[in-house]
Amino acid sequence: MSQAVAYFRVSTQRQRRSGLGIEAQRTALAGFAEAEGIKIIAEFVEAETGKGSDALDRRPQLAAALAAARAGKCSVLVSKLDRLSRGAAFVSGLMAQRVPFIVAELGRDADPFMLHLYAALAEKERRLISERTKAARAAKKASGASLGNPKNLAAAGLIGRQALVASADAFAAGLLPIVQALQNSGATTLEALTRALNEHGVRWHISSVANLLSRTQKLAEAG
Repeated sequence: MSQAVAYFRVSTQRQRRSGLGIEAQRTALAGFAEAEGIKIIAEFVEAETGKGSDALDRRPQLAAALAAARAGKCSVLVSKLDRLSRGAAFVSGLMAQRVPFIVAELGRDADPFMLHLYAALAEKERRLISERTKAARAAKKASGASLGNPKNLAAAGLIGRQALVASADAFAAGLLPIVQALQNSGATTLEALTRALNEHGVRWHISSVANLLSRTQKLAEAG
């Protein structure tokens, strides 16, 4: 059984006192560790924003988790990539620490290159959502609508969600021919398709492949 150091983060002290964010992360990691045969040897909990170039200096528990993992010659385990940071540059800096990270949401097989890629894509998506939200708010203001109206905020949020869906659909559409070819060649089960995609350089966890299959199936039916 391999070992790992668990790291949990919420953005505010209020979230930490509520326990909801931390407990959700702890539950996710406990299930992932059990499924993957990982023993969690230590836990580090932090209440601090992930923003800013000096984020690591303001997060002593993350520094402690890195030190513990380095001493134990094991990985740092987090539930989602944004628990480390929402910035690609910060994630890149963590990779330079030469301590391996396991992101439960992305799967155990997500290597440093994949983590860099996911962080960069997430950062770009957040920027696009922010730009679209600002544009929507500006349009509402220009039309004389009240920006404090919950319906207006809901509309802005809808724009962001639509942008995420469109981006995911575009990515899935690019993989649709590959998925169909693999299925036609005999990779008819989820496990077989995951192995086949790995052989083609698409290193995803089985749950990610399941999500991809669901999305490509909808695209195929729509087409």
